[in-house]
Amino acid sequence: MDTRAPLVTPVLIGGCIIILVGFAIRASFGVFQIPIAEEFGWPRAEFSLAIAIQNLAWGIGQPLFGAVAERFGDRRAIVAGAVFYATGLILSAMSTTPIAHQALEVAVGFGIAGMGFGVVLAVVGRAASDENRSMALGVATAAGSAGQIVGAPFAEWLLTHMQWQGVFFVFAGIIGASLLALPLLKAPERASRAELEESLGEVLTRASRDPSFTLIFLGFFSCGYQLAFITAHFPAFVTELCGPIAPGSLLSGLGISSTSTLGALAISLIGVANIGGTLTAGWLGKRYTKKYLLAGIYAARTVVAAMFIILPITPASVIVFSLAMGALWLATVPLTSGLVAHIYGLRYMGTLYGIVFFSHQLGGFLGVWLGGRMYDIYGNYTLVWWIGVAVGAFSALVHLPIRERRTDFLPA
Repeated sequence: MDTRAPLVTPVLIGGCIIILVGFAIRASFGVFQIPIAEEFGWPRAEFSLAIAIQNLAWGIGQPLFGAVAERFGDRRAIVAGAVFYATGLILSAMSTTPIAHQALEVAVGFGIAGMGFGVVLAVVGRAASDENRSMALGVATAAGSAGQIVGAPFAEWLLTHMQWQGVFFVFAGIIGASLLALPLLKAPERASRAELEESLGEVLTRASRDPSFTLIFLGFFSCGYQLAFITAHFPAFVTELCGPIAPGSLLSGLGISSTSTLGALAISLIGVANIGGTLTAGWLGKRYTKKYLLAGIYAARTVVAAMFIILPITPASVIVFSLAMGALWLATVPLTSGLVAHIYGLRYMGTLYGIVFFSHQLGGFLGVWLGGRMYDIYGNYTLVWWIGVAVGAFSALVHLPIRERRTDFLPA
């Protein structure tokens, strides 16, 4: 174990830049819902479906781009992702029908996959030493959190100076500029000789026969469900159900005078707390058993979500919930990706993590879609919220039987 290896490397810096840009733009899409709906007279359900399709395409694209990276090179996979991303944005700016916009979100989702966790975390993981790997994955994941913080406000600022179509063109240009970081992504090969001799088909067969891989896949579902549902629907949830903000209170003094403003603030607070939570998870991941940390995170999410919906919803409870859930938000990513690398090796980490991440995005699709669908049926989010609580408890349980040890390699 090389304890002298530095944590901050050119690969980590380049990976953080790529992830930050990709996630900043992705996190801003909610800002465009009203401008697009008002211009074309679309129901909001149409735009929500487009974002749900984007999440699903991201999940489908993740293992595909992971395989491309392992076959043709990481940087080529990222370039391909950037091309999909930018092209989807440019064509979306020209679309005038909901169906066209929803179809183009497939390209955007593929672009996010190419520039996202599956490809970049695999590069960062291979470049990091055994001692630093968990923390390096945490830092790269935190870069996505930073993108979540800056993306929406930057889009909102751009919308004060140009039409939404122009903002999409600007975003496409920023994606192209982020590729200037590609020369930094030159990772040394740290895979073992046995890993290098094993084919992708062999490692996929080995993983598919391992119950632990199935448990990891199932456990990641609730993470996507909870994150996507809260991101898409929590501001409206707070606007409709939160008690009033008292005049003269601290929030009022900060200019937060309405529950709609509080709902937007809640998403930002989640992003801020997310950075600390993700870095802490990365630090803990190299010291403690990852499966128990993951079980603890999902259990904590279950308790936090259940207590929030049971107790009266007040401005104070919204702030506390946002900070608590934010600390647990993406803390699962460095631990889950690190668990995949630890059990199955580094050589095909991108593909294997991509398959696991598909479960995350399937949950994300259902979280966004069910949130809107059940609200239309029942007039509230209560049932879909309790489904999120239930799947969180399920994830906490399924991580416990995982066998966190390296599996035997098949003969080459």
